[in-house]
Amino acid sequence: MKITFNTVLNILLAGVIVLFISRHFYKQPGFVNGEPAPDFTATTIGGEPFQLSALRGQYVLLDFWGSWCGPCRKENPALAQVYAQYQNARFKGAEGFAIVSIGIEENEGRWRRAIERDGLRWPYHILDKASSLRFFDSELARQFSVREVPTKYLLNEKGVIIAVNPSAEELGRLLEERAL
Repeated sequence: MKITFNTVLNILLAGVIVLFISRHFYKQPGFVNGEPAPDFTATTIGGEPFQLSALRGQYVLLDFWGSWCGPCRKENPALAQVYAQYQNARFKGAEGFAIVSIGIEENEGRWRRAIERDGLRWPYHILDKASSLRFFDSELARQFSVREVPTKYLLNEKGVIIAVNPSAEELGRLLEERAL
Protein backbone atom coordinates (compact mmCIF):
# COMPACT_ATOMS: atom_id res chain seq x y z
CA MET A 1 0.00 0.00 0.00
CA LYS A 2 1.43 3.31 -1.06
CA ILE A 3 0.83 6.26 1.27
CA THR A 4 0.62 9.56 -0.52
CA PHE A 5 1.22 13.03 0.82
CA ASN A 6 -2.51 13.76 0.52
CA THR A 7 -3.35 10.67 2.60
CA VAL A 8 -0.96 11.77 5.36
CA LEU A 9 -2.36 15.30 5.20
CA ASN A 10 -5.94 14.01 5.49
CA ILE A 11 -5.02 11.81 8.47
CA LEU A 12 -3.31 14.75 10.20
CA LEU A 13 -6.25 17.04 9.49
CA ALA A 14 -8.70 14.46 10.88
CA GLY A 15 -6.53 14.12 14.01
CA VAL A 16 -6.46 17.88 14.55
CA ILE A 17 -10.23 18.07 14.17
CA VAL A 18 -10.75 15.23 16.67
CA LEU A 19 -8.33 16.94 19.07
CA PHE A 20 -10.19 20.27 18.93
CA ILE A 21 -13.60 18.63 19.32
CA SER A 22 -12.35 16.54 22.26
CA ARG A 23 -10.77 19.58 23.90
CA HIS A 24 -14.01 21.56 23.48
CA PHE A 25 -16.09 18.90 25.21
CA TYR A 26 -13.46 18.28 27.90
CA LYS A 27 -13.45 21.96 28.90
CA GLN A 28 -17.22 22.28 29.18
CA PRO A 29 -18.47 23.03 32.70
CA GLY A 30 -19.62 19.96 34.59
CA PHE A 31 -23.14 21.25 35.28
CA VAL A 32 -25.94 22.64 33.15
CA ASN A 33 -28.98 24.81 33.72
CA GLY A 34 -31.61 23.17 35.90
CA GLU A 35 -29.19 21.12 37.99
CA PRO A 36 -28.78 21.81 41.70
CA ALA A 37 -25.33 23.07 42.62
CA PRO A 38 -23.59 20.77 45.09
CA ASP A 39 -23.26 22.18 48.58
CA PHE A 40 -19.78 22.67 49.98
CA THR A 41 -18.03 24.08 52.98
CA ALA A 42 -14.83 26.13 52.96
CA THR A 43 -13.05 28.92 54.77
CA THR A 44 -13.22 32.50 53.50
CA ILE A 45 -10.28 34.83 53.03
CA GLY A 46 -11.09 36.30 56.46
CA GLY A 47 -10.92 32.88 58.15
CA GLU A 48 -14.68 32.49 58.62
CA PRO A 49 -16.42 29.18 57.91
CA PHE A 50 -18.55 29.20 54.78
CA GLN A 51 -21.30 26.90 53.53
CA LEU A 52 -22.90 27.48 50.15
CA SER A 53 -26.35 26.41 51.35
CA ALA A 54 -26.28 29.27 53.90
CA LEU A 55 -26.86 31.62 50.94
CA ARG A 56 -30.15 30.00 49.96
CA GLY A 57 -32.79 32.67 49.44
CA GLN A 58 -30.38 34.82 47.39
CA TYR A 59 -29.12 34.72 43.85
CA VAL A 60 -25.51 33.52 43.96
CA LEU A 61 -22.78 33.68 41.38
CA LEU A 62 -20.09 31.03 41.81
CA ASP A 63 -17.06 32.51 40.09
CA PHE A 64 -14.09 30.19 39.55
CA TRP A 65 -11.16 32.38 38.61
CA GLY A 66 -7.43 32.89 39.07
CA SER A 67 -5.17 35.85 39.72
CA TRP A 68 -3.02 34.48 36.90
CA CYS A 69 -5.95 34.43 34.42
CA GLY A 70 -6.03 37.44 32.07
CA PRO A 71 -9.71 37.06 31.01
CA CYS A 72 -10.73 36.68 34.67
CA ARG A 73 -8.90 39.83 35.74
CA LYS A 74 -10.29 41.76 32.79
CA GLU A 75 -13.87 40.87 33.76
CA ASN A 76 -13.46 41.50 37.52
CA PRO A 77 -14.25 45.26 37.43
CA ALA A 78 -17.52 44.56 35.59
CA LEU A 79 -18.44 41.88 38.14
CA ALA A 80 -17.70 44.38 40.91
CA GLN A 81 -20.15 46.82 39.29
CA VAL A 82 -22.88 44.15 39.03
CA TYR A 83 -22.32 43.25 42.67
CA ALA A 84 -22.52 46.88 43.79
CA GLN A 85 -25.76 47.34 41.88
CA TYR A 86 -27.55 44.17 43.04
CA GLN A 87 -26.07 43.10 46.40
CA ASN A 88 -29.05 44.49 48.34
CA ALA A 89 -31.67 44.17 45.63
CA ARG A 90 -34.96 42.40 46.11
CA PHE A 91 -35.97 39.85 43.54
CA LYS A 92 -39.02 37.77 42.76
CA GLY A 93 -38.66 35.05 45.39
CA ALA A 94 -35.20 36.11 46.56
CA GLU A 95 -33.51 38.67 48.76
CA GLY A 96 -30.15 39.92 47.57
CA PHE A 97 -27.32 38.80 45.38
CA ALA A 98 -23.98 37.33 46.44
CA ILE A 99 -20.80 36.44 44.63
CA VAL A 100 -18.66 33.57 45.83
CA SER A 101 -15.23 33.90 44.26
CA ILE A 102 -13.28 30.68 44.22
CA GLY A 103 -9.64 31.33 43.42
CA ILE A 104 -7.88 28.37 41.88
CA GLU A 105 -4.37 29.27 42.90
CA GLU A 106 -0.90 28.10 43.72
CA ASN A 107 0.14 31.47 45.16
CA GLU A 108 -2.04 32.82 47.99
CA GLY A 109 -0.27 36.20 48.15
CA ARG A 110 -0.89 36.91 44.45
CA TRP A 111 -4.56 35.92 44.94
CA ARG A 112 -4.98 38.32 47.88
CA ARG A 113 -3.34 41.18 45.95
CA ALA A 114 -5.59 40.56 42.92
CA ILE A 115 -8.72 40.73 45.09
CA GLU A 116 -7.60 44.08 46.48
CA ARG A 117 -6.39 45.55 43.18
CA ASP A 118 -9.52 44.48 41.28
CA GLY A 119 -11.86 45.95 43.91
CA LEU A 120 -13.66 42.70 44.71
CA ARG A 121 -15.55 43.96 47.78
CA TRP A 122 -17.82 41.00 48.49
CA PRO A 123 -17.12 38.90 51.59
CA TYR A 124 -17.01 35.43 50.04
CA HIS A 125 -13.52 34.77 48.69
CA ILE A 126 -12.36 31.19 48.90
CA LEU A 127 -8.90 29.90 48.09
CA ASP A 128 -9.02 26.57 46.29
CA LYS A 129 -5.36 25.64 46.57
CA ALA A 130 -4.10 23.79 43.51
CA SER A 131 -0.93 21.77 43.18
CA SER A 132 -1.09 22.04 39.40
CA LEU A 133 -3.05 24.76 37.60
CA ARG A 134 -2.65 22.82 34.41
CA PHE A 135 -4.97 20.08 35.60
CA PHE A 136 -7.26 21.99 37.96
CA ASP A 137 -6.72 19.43 40.69
CA SER A 138 -8.01 21.49 43.61
CA GLU A 139 -10.95 20.23 45.66
CA LEU A 140 -13.70 22.60 44.52
CA ALA A 141 -12.49 22.65 40.91
CA ARG A 142 -12.85 18.86 40.86
CA GLN A 143 -16.25 18.96 42.60
CA PHE A 144 -17.61 21.42 40.01
CA SER A 145 -15.72 19.86 37.07
CA VAL A 146 -13.89 23.11 36.38
CA ARG A 147 -11.30 22.62 33.67
CA GLU A 148 -10.73 26.23 32.69
CA VAL A 149 -11.24 29.66 34.15
CA PRO A 150 -13.23 31.72 34.22
CA THR A 151 -16.09 29.32 34.89
CA LYS A 152 -19.26 30.75 36.39
CA TYR A 153 -22.55 29.36 37.65
CA LEU A 154 -25.50 31.60 38.54
CA LEU A 155 -27.74 29.96 41.15
CA ASN A 156 -31.30 30.89 41.94
CA GLU A 157 -32.65 31.25 45.47
CA LYS A 158 -33.04 27.45 45.74
CA GLY A 159 -29.46 26.70 44.72
CA VAL A 160 -30.36 25.58 41.20
CA ILE A 161 -28.13 26.60 38.31
CA ILE A 162 -29.91 29.05 36.01
CA ALA A 163 -26.96 30.25 33.91
CA VAL A 164 -23.59 28.76 33.00
CA ASN A 165 -20.73 31.12 32.19
CA PRO A 166 -22.74 34.33 31.90
CA SER A 167 -20.70 37.41 31.06
CA ALA A 168 -20.98 40.34 33.45
CA GLU A 169 -23.37 41.98 30.98
CA GLU A 170 -25.55 38.86 30.77
CA LEU A 171 -25.47 38.53 34.54
CA GLY A 172 -26.68 42.11 34.96
CA ARG A 173 -29.46 41.49 32.45
CA LEU A 174 -30.56 38.27 34.20
CA LEU A 175 -30.68 39.99 37.58
CA GLU A 176 -32.47 43.04 36.15
CA GLU A 177 -35.18 40.78 34.69
CA ARG A 178 -35.81 39.28 38.13
CA ALA A 179 -35.53 42.45 40.23
CA LEU A 180 -38.60 43.97 41.86
